[in-house]
Amino acid sequence: MKKLRWLLGNIFILWLTSWSAYAQQGDLSSWAATVQNDFRVISNITYHQANGMELKIDVYQPRNQTDPAPTFIYYHGGGWVAGSKEVNVLRLIPYLEKGWAAVNVQYRLGDVSLAPAAVEDSLCALRWIARNADQYGFDTDRLVVSGNSAGGHLALTTGMIPSKAELDRQCLGNETPKVAAIVNWYGITDVNDLLDGENQRSYAVRWLGSQPNRNEIADRVSPINYVQEDLPPIISIHGDADPVVPYNHAVRLHQKLTQAEVTNELVTVPNGLHGGFPAQEQIRIYNSIFSFLDSNVD
Repeated sequence: MKKLRWLLGNIFILWLTSWSAYAQQGDLSSWAATVQNDFRVISNITYHQANGMELKIDVYQPRNQTDPAPTFIYYHGGGWVAGSKEVNVLRLIPYLEKGWAAVNVQYRLGDVSLAPAAVEDSLCALRWIARNADQYGFDTDRLVVSGNSAGGHLALTTGMIPSKAELDRQCLGNETPKVAAIVNWYGITDVNDLLDGENQRSYAVRWLGSQPNRNEIADRVSPINYVQEDLPPIISIHGDADPVVPYNHAVRLHQKLTQAEVTNELVTVPNGLHGGFPAQEQIRIYNSIFSFLDSNVD
């Protein structure tokens, strides 16, 4: 725990001072070299092809692993129109420190394909993980999906959307596995809420574009519309002063999940903005996350 606290206290300093240079180059080698004795890193594996684009994931596998490992699956933020998996690699550290495997996912951004492409890709990544579990030592009974901002939305849709929604039709394989838990960092839960009115956000407008059925698509990819009693446990983290994704998105989801008797928790960061929380808040958050996972993921 002391080592985890040290990592969390310094993770965002590292983020600001050193990782940006690596991320701009799209090169994980410098960071991977520091953990090569503990983890096997397999970068840029193609998991899906769409719009003439090969979509990639990075796998972090504990060395000397004998049994299938709980697996952390991460979707980056950026309003579905920006960002990259490389920029978010440090967010894997707390789970790697616990001996988990991790998968960092790329998906189509809005300039490649409008909504619902990112949701489709995220589901395809989950199927790829299930199909390749034996090769990489993933425990398919302990798959935890997570993400920040738009990535939080994708983690929610990946874990909540049923097959009958038919958003996984382009994926290889026959069945999308059920995840064990969802860790949602200030994710969008109601996409339509961001398209018009006082909560309109430019990134959401860009992601939906001028599609004539954009409101229908927005409803189709909104986690708030998929609340039902058999969902996996969900923990959400959100600052109550977030200017990018309204805090009310987390509150409404929490209320609906509770009404449906879905195991869930909302961790509110007082005066918290859109991430970038202080180190002590990060420690509190991760203590809550791992307590939640320890209680709900066998």
